[in-house]
Amino acid sequence: MSRRRKAEPLKQTTGTSLSRFWPRSLAFRVIAFSTVWAILTLVVIFTLITTLYRQANERGFDSLLSAHLFNLIGSVGVSEGGSLTGAPDLGDLRFSEPNSGWYWSVEPASEGVRGDLHSSSMTKAIPSPSVAEVPFNASFQRSYATEGIDGEELEVFESEFVLDAKNRAARFRVMGNQTELEQEIGAFQRRLLTYLSLFGVGMIAINAIAILLGLQPLRRVRNALAMVREGTAQRLDGRFPAEIEPLANETNALIENNRRIVERSRTQVGNLAHSLKTPLAVLINEGRALGGAKGKLIAEQAASMQKQVDHYLQRARVAAQRDSVVYRTPVAPLVRRMVRVLQKLNPRTDLSLSLPAVDVVFAGEREDLEELLGNLLDNAMKWAKSAVAVSVTPISGKKGGAGKESAVNLFEISIEDDGPGIPEDKAREALKRGRRLDETKPGTGLGLAIVADLVNEYGGVLALERSGMGGLKAVVRLRSLQ
Repeated sequence: MSRRRKAEPLKQTTGTSLSRFWPRSLAFRVIAFSTVWAILTLVVIFTLITTLYRQANERGFDSLLSAHLFNLIGSVGVSEGGSLTGAPDLGDLRFSEPNSGWYWSVEPASEGVRGDLHSSSMTKAIPSPSVAEVPFNASFQRSYATEGIDGEELEVFESEFVLDAKNRAARFRVMGNQTELEQEIGAFQRRLLTYLSLFGVGMIAINAIAILLGLQPLRRVRNALAMVREGTAQRLDGRFPAEIEPLANETNALIENNRRIVERSRTQVGNLAHSLKTPLAVLINEGRALGGAKGKLIAEQAASMQKQVDHYLQRARVAAQRDSVVYRTPVAPLVRRMVRVLQKLNPRTDLSLSLPAVDVVFAGEREDLEELLGNLLDNAMKWAKSAVAVSVTPISGKKGGAGKESAVNLFEISIEDDGPGIPEDKAREALKRGRRLDETKPGTGLGLAIVADLVNEYGGVLALERSGMGGLKAVVRLRSLQ
C-alpha cells in the first residue's frame, strides 16, 4: 500500500508537467494531429512512388542493355582468317556520339580470333575486371559497374559467345550510362516532391479551414454564454449541430434552474422577513408601553434583533445572487440620480461628480449598489465641512493564482470629503458593526459595516484612506461586465 501511495504523486506531477507544454486549444490539437498525419502519409507516398519508379527504370535499363547485347551478338561474325566482322547498328544514336556513356565493344575471347570492334562513341578503351573478380554465370554472362571515359558511372552487360563451329569465341560488351539513369530518377523525385508538397500544403490548409469551420458552433456557444453572463441574454438561443445541441439544452436547463433557485431564495427571504416583522414590532411596542428599565431593555433587544435579522437576510439575498449570471446594473445613471437627491437634501455642501466616458455596468443588482452608495454618501455628507467629491473609474485587474491568472473588468468608486477623517489606527474599528467613533453625530454605526459586508459578498475591496481634501476617502472596487 505504501508503494502505491508514493507512485500516485509521481503520475500527477508528470501529467501536470506535460500539460504545461501542450496547448489547451482543441483546434490547435486537431490541426496538429491532422498535419502530422498528412506529412507522414505524404512521406510514405513519396518513398513508395520513388522506390517503384526506380525499380521500374532499373528493370527497363537492364532489359535495354540485354536487348542491345543480343542484337550485338547477332550482328558480329568471324571470317575464315579469324578476323571479327560485322557492322552492328543498335538503333540508338547515343552509340554514335563520342563519350556519351553508351558504348559497345567486341573483343577476342579465344585463340584464332583477332581484331576488335567498338562503337564510334567509345574513343578509348574501357577496362573490365578479371573473371576472378566478377565471374560469369552458367550462361557465360556477367554484369558489373565501372567508370566511363568522362568519369560517369557505367552499367556493363558482358557475354562470351562462340561464333562458329571451330569454337572461336568473342567477348561482347554493352555499356549504358548509369549516371544518366540516376539523374533522370533524381529529376523525377524533385518533380514528385514539388507536386506532393503543393498538394500537402493545400490539403493541410483545407483541413485546417474545415476544422475551424467545424468548431465554429463551439465559438457560438461561448459567445452565447458570454451574453448570458453579461445579462444581455437569458438563455442560449440559435440552432446548433446535433453533437452540440444537447450541451446547449443542458446549459439552458442549468441557467433556468439557477434562476429558479435565486427566485425561491428571494421569496423565502421575503417570507421570513415578513413573518418576523410583526412579532418584532409587537415586542418593541410592548417594551415601550411597559416602560421602566425592563421595558427599555425589551425594546432595545427587540430593535437589535430586528437590525440583525435585516442584516443577515440581506447577506443571504446577496449571497444567493452573487454568482448569478443575469444581473447587470448601469453605474452612471444610478450615481447621477443619488448625487442629485443628496445635493437637494444638503444644499450647503458642494457635491462634485466625475464619471468615465465609457459605460460601466455593475455585475450585481441595482438595490445592492444603491444601498452601498447611499451609506457611503450619507457618511460623507454627515462629516464633510463644505465639499464631497464622487468619482467612478473603470480599471483592469487579474484574478487567480500564479500561472492561472486571467484578466477581469473592474470599476472603482471613490467618495471623499473635507471633514476630520479617520485615523489609520481606527479605520478598522470603524468597519465593525455598531461601532461609532463619535457619539455626537446621529447614526447607528451600521453604515460602513453594511458597506463592508456588501462589498465582501460581491468579492470586492473596500479601503478607507486619507483624502487629498483633508477628510476620509472611501474607495470601493467591484467587478464590471464591460
